[in-house]
Amino acid sequence: MNDAAMEFLLNRQSHPAKMLEAPVPEGAALERILTAGLRVPDHGKLEPWRLIVLARPALARLADLAEARARAQGLEGAALDERIAKGRGQFDASPLCVAVVSAPVEMPKVPRIEQVQSAAAVCLSLVNAALASGFGAAWITGWTAYDRPFLTEGLGLGTGEDLAGFVHIGTRRGVAPARPRPDLAAKVTWVKS
Repeated sequence: MNDAAMEFLLNRQSHPAKMLEAPVPEGAALERILTAGLRVPDHGKLEPWRLIVLARPALARLADLAEARARAQGLEGAALDERIAKGRGQFDASPLCVAVVSAPVEMPKVPRIEQVQSAAAVCLSLVNAALASGFGAAWITGWTAYDRPFLTEGLGLGTGEDLAGFVHIGTRRGVAPARPRPDLAAKVTWVKS
């Protein structure tokens, strides 16, 4: 029994990218978080994911690219302003980001969906590793996570690769707003026979 680990899991909470600041984990501290983040279920040990660590200069470049991509989509007025704000926002605010790339491997015995789910597990595992290390973290997607030109030009994603998520990591600024937690009775079905 590991009461401390269970207490952590019962009380963990992500911190929005806009509430993160420097300092960020570096060197051995960041490598430890990344190593823990990759300890996920992986049917067939295919490692169907990869990580791209994005520091401030890269995040500024991605914010600019998000704005350019928003403008290229033919939106106008408030819709364009909102698309730009959402696209730039997470990259402008974040002090450090890890892009988790889903990179499924052709393997008849391991369905693609299991490999995609393994990449999603990396996202949550990275958030939990950062939180357990004393940092704040959040797993975010947003429209840029699904915009192919953004992913290709900005992150160099290849054919067959998708983004599982952006995991933002930094020092917590303030207290993240409390979120309602799922009602166990409403979400669990007990089958006894």
